Amino acid sequence: MSTNTTTSAVSTNTRPITVTTQSIVGIAVLGLATFFAITTELMPVGLLGTMSRDLDVSESTMGIVVTVYAAAVAILALPLTSLTARLPRKAVLVATLVGYAVSNVLVAVAPSFAVVCAGRVVGGVAHALFFSVASAYATRIVPPRLAGRAIAFVYSGSSLGFVLGVPLATWVAQTIGWRPAVGAVALAAAVLALVALAFLPAVSGTASPHIGSPRAWARTGLLSVVVADLLLFAGHYVVYTYIGPYAIDAGLDAGMVSGALLVLGGTGIVGLWLAGMFVDRAPRQTLIAAVAVMAAAFAVLPFVHGSLLGTMVVAGVWMAANGTTGTLFMAAAIRTGGVSPDIAGALVNGASNIGIAGGAAVGGQALSAVGLQYLPFAGAVVLVGALGVVLAARRGFPVHTHAQEHLSTTSVEAITSSLAVVTSSVPVVSRAIATITGSVGVVTASVSTATGPLRSRRRG
Repeated sequence: MSTNTTTSAVSTNTRPITVTTQSIVGIAVLGLATFFAITTELMPVGLLGTMSRDLDVSESTMGIVVTVYAAAVAILALPLTSLTARLPRKAVLVATLVGYAVSNVLVAVAPSFAVVCAGRVVGGVAHALFFSVASAYATRIVPPRLAGRAIAFVYSGSSLGFVLGVPLATWVAQTIGWRPAVGAVALAAAVLALVALAFLPAVSGTASPHIGSPRAWARTGLLSVVVADLLLFAGHYVVYTYIGPYAIDAGLDAGMVSGALLVLGGTGIVGLWLAGMFVDRAPRQTLIAAVAVMAAAFAVLPFVHGSLLGTMVVAGVWMAANGTTGTLFMAAAIRTGGVSPDIAGALVNGASNIGIAGGAAVGGQALSAVGLQYLPFAGAVVLVGALGVVLAARRGFPVHTHAQEHLSTTSVEAITSSLAVVTSSVPVVSRAIATITGSVGVVTASVSTATGPLRSRRRG
């Protein structure tokens, strides 16, 4: 993005011709929102053992909190996106951030497993709308030539959620408890909602979103993309849902889980970089290679389970390959042209979360049946199915792509240059982050006070 900015407001009905200060702030807010959305969704992965012990349920049962969240997204993503399409985008996005805050508060103070699940459902409802709105929002507040860079920057928040959000939440949980960790994320989401309300550019709704039909989705190849995405996420989450217990069973000290997640998340950034390099030049070949590598890594993991080093190396390869897939699937869905971009986002979002829910459920059953060591075999079988769909679906995953202005997401330099502009131009976001980190102690004390009597009564 150019650093030459103007101070004119972003129109609610037309896209700006130049990069404005408001646009830069908006992209920064959307990137941070994506970070906290992913952190909220995946936080239980790093807290599974701690939460299950505190709530007196098994780890396989605790995995249901991932399933119910994903199920809510899967069921509601398309209908909610369609129903809210005419509403101002800013109001919808702020509402999703409030939803994340409410979800995390309910989980943080939950006296029972059932209340945790209820809180996760609230988060799933917010998530169903968020990712369907965020990508289209980013393209509406920058000039057309920079829309791809805007999407790339916003989705880099997802990768940072994997790399920093989940490990950081896990570390806080290991240090002062899982409830304060969840409470801190709730506070962060609430503060970000206020920042978005104050500084996010206003964008109008769409009069009539192009939804298409299942028959049209099949004809354009969109249905194949959705099915392959569903199977990819299912196979991935068969294992990833239980990555903390799996690593501990392989020999990792329980206190090092957050560090291990940080390292594995970092390898995902390598995948994001590779996706940026090849999403326009060789998307089909890159996706085939990524899914094949993931399946092979799962097939190898049980054989190196006795070695912590071997487990971490193979898991790193798995996570690097997985890091390419989000960008590639979203680009493939939009390129089919079967629906408008926000509906494409809703379909991919819904499919991903059906896969997450199914994968977590299958993983729980496989964990009970064969144990942690052989759990990756179940994931490998599902990933082979995803690979088969990608290989067969040449319309959804063509060898050669056609150019679209809003898909120019190939450059990692674009992402990093955008980041430089944002960090140098948005002091309000920095102040908001300082407010969040300075308030964690308050949340910790409040959540501990609220949950202390509840735990005492349960023990009594």
